[in-house]
Amino acid sequence: MPEGEKTRQCKQEEEHRQKEEEREGLIEFYGSYQELFQFFCSNTTIHGAIRLVCSKKNKMKTAFWSVLFFLTFGLMYWQFGILYREYFSYPVNLNLNLNSDRLTFPAVTLCTLNPYRYSAIRKKLDELDQITHQTLLDLYDYNMSLAQSDWSTLSTRKRSSRSLLHHVQRHPLRRQKRDNLVNLPENSPSVDKNDWKIGFVLCSENNKDCFHQAYSSGVDAVREWYSFHYINILAQMPDAKALDESDFENFIYACRFNEATCDKANYTHFHHPLYGNCYTFNDNSSSLWTSSLPGINNGLSLVVRTEQNDFIPLLSTVTGARVMVHDQNEPAFMDDGGFNVRPGIETSISMRKEMTVRLGGSYSDCTEDGSDVPVQNLYSSRYTEQVCIRSCFQLNMVERCGCAYYFYPLPAGAEYCDYTKHVAWGYCYYKLLAEFKADVLGCFHKCRKPCKMTEYQLSAGYSRWPSAVSEDWVFYMLSQQNKYNITSKRNGVAKVNIFFEEWNYKTNGESPAFTVVTLLSQLGNQWSLWFGSSVLSVMELAELILDFIAITFILALRWFRSRRQHLSPPQPPPNSHDNTAFQDEAPGLSAPHRFTVEAVVTMLPSYNSLEPRGPSRDGEVGHE
Repeated sequence: MPEGEKTRQCKQEEEHRQKEEEREGLIEFYGSYQELFQFFCSNTTIHGAIRLVCSKKNKMKTAFWSVLFFLTFGLMYWQFGILYREYFSYPVNLNLNLNSDRLTFPAVTLCTLNPYRYSAIRKKLDELDQITHQTLLDLYDYNMSLAQSDWSTLSTRKRSSRSLLHHVQRHPLRRQKRDNLVNLPENSPSVDKNDWKIGFVLCSENNKDCFHQAYSSGVDAVREWYSFHYINILAQMPDAKALDESDFENFIYACRFNEATCDKANYTHFHHPLYGNCYTFNDNSSSLWTSSLPGINNGLSLVVRTEQNDFIPLLSTVTGARVMVHDQNEPAFMDDGGFNVRPGIETSISMRKEMTVRLGGSYSDCTEDGSDVPVQNLYSSRYTEQVCIRSCFQLNMVERCGCAYYFYPLPAGAEYCDYTKHVAWGYCYYKLLAEFKADVLGCFHKCRKPCKMTEYQLSAGYSRWPSAVSEDWVFYMLSQQNKYNITSKRNGVAKVNIFFEEWNYKTNGESPAFTVVTLLSQLGNQWSLWFGSSVLSVMELAELILDFIAITFILALRWFRSRRQHLSPPQPPPNSHDNTAFQDEAPGLSAPHRFTVEAVVTMLPSYNSLEPRGPSRDGEVGHE
């Protein structure tokens, strides 16, 4: 090989070797953990870390700063844990807003407190009254105003096994000794009738299990017992809820909203088994009332008749009316939110509207529209918590007892409970009711609050109406216009005024108290408090952790390779036959190669040797 070609090849190898060394320098890494931590503590922006390096000659200071550094580090992450726990508890802030705008007037339901005697069931109600009168006579020696001839006719009439008397005798009204009088004989002179509890017995279908539904008050016991049989009578009528024998003008003498007279398009009617005829005003979503001004003259004003007309005295024991204010598209649960209106009194009810908007998802267990609640909505209204609870009870009633409770809507494919068809439904109902109140059925757990809810805060004021000096002409005008001819004037009418107290209505909203930005800000505050550093300091710490993992991996890999080389068997030396063959095949390649290396390394010519020196020099060279 020519001399210049050999020189160029050596230069290329040297350049390649230098590039390899430079490339190794780019990925050069720490040789030990001590080197890694010393570099980190000397160059980090975290306060206090440099003290661990500067004080390495003083063991006491090194120990002090090490304990202080790691103690501060632990306290900071303890605070981090508290912040994360608070963040994942999803706290909320309550925002209170006051709005001024024209207000949509709510729906108002007014009931007569006078259960109506339908003509279709009048005969059975008269029969139930006769049996109840006789029961009171037997238990309390109380004789109501009852024609004895009617009772004798009733008692001597031949009855079938499905007659009312047969079922009443199956569920009789009885007295029971109080707990502290159980051991006394019934004819003991120290036992008075007032020391007895009264109730009725309910048994299973096979009469193997019975319990006594007892009440401390005889009035409550009689009303509950009478109501139980009254519900059975209503359930026997397939269209009892569709019957409409009410007369609006016989109950509502005057109706006015915002100084305008009401008409039939402003109300709907339904019958409640216990509260009688009920009228809901402003329930039509197509033409809702709006109130632009507050005050008694810009609301709803009603004059109602409170006289007990064709009433059921054993079912209704109060006089007056019952009123409830609720939102549109929500059923009127008169037991929950209603209150009674006294006769002979003007009741002025002022309202304040209040809206509540809750955060859903992880912040609260509320529902938007009830579609995610595992309870079927049996009401033709939007979702409310009370709607869900009643639907849940009714569905359990159908599943457990085989029939539906008359007070709640009828599920598809079910029928109302009636002891002519379902003999032991009363036993099943009261057992189920006890489980419902104890939340064994899980209805209160399943039914969640709606995320958006509208409530009306009510406050009432009372005054005598009509006054003593004006009652004559008021009753005279009522008698002329509404044929008001009752004798008990003072207890026969009442007036109700319902209005907004002010324009403003309150909105209670929720907003997240802890967002991601808030969390990062709090974490940054804690980091600055304990170490006085920034986000880049956090990245330095992350780099330290990654470098620690990398150096651990490299050291482990080196240890694994060295151990594998140590355990591998030594290679056998090459045999003489192969070596001889190699020498025979290329004898001329090894010698020139050795000569070339020596010539290049040790016998480089100088610049002076390149000048011509005459023939003698050439001769010598040629001689060589």
